[in-house]
Amino acid sequence: MIKKEDVVKIGQFNKPHGIHGELSFTFTSDIFDRCDSPYFICEMDGILVPFFIEEYRFRSENGALVKLEKIESDSDARVFTNKEVFYPLSYINEDEEVHAGDKMLVGFTLYDTKAGEIGEIVEIDDATMNILFVIETPAGDELLIPAVDDYVVSLDPQTKKIVMNIPEGLLDL
Repeated sequence: MIKKEDVVKIGQFNKPHGIHGELSFTFTSDIFDRCDSPYFICEMDGILVPFFIEEYRFRSENGALVKLEKIESDSDARVFTNKEVFYPLSYINEDEEVHAGDKMLVGFTLYDTKAGEIGEIVEIDDATMNILFVIETPAGDELLIPAVDDYVVSLDPQTKKIVMNIPEGLLDL
């Protein structure tokens, strides 16, 4: 059984495209194109269900057309209209996740090797060249920590935990 903590949301199916079961897909992460999972996951009647990908093609920077196996008509595809699309964390390796620069790390808990738990990543600010983790501390404060690969000691998608070696003084700002 697939659990919520084993997946990450990567987008949403919009509506059927054409008459052969293709779906319009808006994604927030292209991790599905960089990793090897053969399936997407959608919640159907409260249960996370895998749907195998037959093929996909990009239409824009954050849009694609997806053909799922055994979905052969527009009426089959209508079931997926406005369904959230999830990706299995088990197929994402650490390098891909850190380099993604997308919203995949939201919800992870950030730890420092010296200070311990810092807080939860509530947003990733990618408005500038320097990508920042927006952290909400247990005290309710907000911290901005540079999302620099060199600072990352470990990243565990299963426990949603990132350990960083944050430079001295950065937590005091």
